[in-house]
Amino acid sequence: MKPTLLILAAGMASRYGSMKQTEGFGPSGETIMDYSIYDAIRAGFDKVVFIIREDFAESFKATFEPKLKGKIKTGYVYQEMNAFLGTLTAPAERTKPWGTGHAVLCAKDAVNEPFAVINADDFYGRDAFMKAAGFLINKCNEKNYSIIGYELEKTLSDHGSVSRGVCQVDDNNNLVSIKERTKIYKENNNIVYEEEDGKHMVSPGASVSMNFWCFHPSLFSITENLFLEFVKENMTNLKAEFFIPIIAEDFVKNRDGQINVIPTSSKWFGVTYKEDAPVVKDCVDKLIADGEYPASLWA
Repeated sequence: MKPTLLILAAGMASRYGSMKQTEGFGPSGETIMDYSIYDAIRAGFDKVVFIIREDFAESFKATFEPKLKGKIKTGYVYQEMNAFLGTLTAPAERTKPWGTGHAVLCAKDAVNEPFAVINADDFYGRDAFMKAAGFLINKCNEKNYSIIGYELEKTLSDHGSVSRGVCQVDDNNNLVSIKERTKIYKENNNIVYEEEDGKHMVSPGASVSMNFWCFHPSLFSITENLFLEFVKENMTNLKAEFFIPIIAEDFVKNRDGQINVIPTSSKWFGVTYKEDAPVVKDCVDKLIADGEYPASLWA
């Protein structure tokens, strides 16, 4: 069974200041998502499912459907505030989505096969998709998931803090724990993250999650119950987010699961801030010049 690619594209793009998911970075107007989908097709994925906001679904589909038709199957899922809340209702004053874990859960009825999850605005590279596809086709099962691991130092922005899931890995390259650090940045010659109790240093070579996960579809039933518990505990916390690492930690610690951390030689880059855009364009241009991608992806 060929794997599916699930792309998280419902983000508010608050730090970037525009709908970065559909901004063109390639010479023919290709988005970062275009390159991810192109790499996924080369690696053996045969379906892509987009998690988007319903209010920009029409323009989103108009952008992607014409160029992907006949190349890969497509599906669309909306991340709605009250989805999978059971008998509960989100507080009227809550405006922030429930987070990446909830976004994945919203795809429950659209994905029935082993699948990878990625962000819309991160460039992951061909090697990462090849390794993900190999895992999903050959090793993924109800007790074994994986994550593509990147070196922290190579994933920072020069223009502000970023959010990263910092991984603790055992001697067998399996995930022990993952902590979402929502404010990591360079300070002098160090890398630090901020929490309520102050600043903490972190190793430049630490393995971090760029939200490139490989899951078995049995994840959905696990996540549904976990999300309900989370909502009950955080109903009054209007900024609480149900991140994918919450699901991962529960899987490892409470369900006898194993998550392989697969290192990649791919160079990651992304657009957290508008000032990152020229760097991304330069990186894409170099990859095209090196022959990694054609000048026009879908021609």
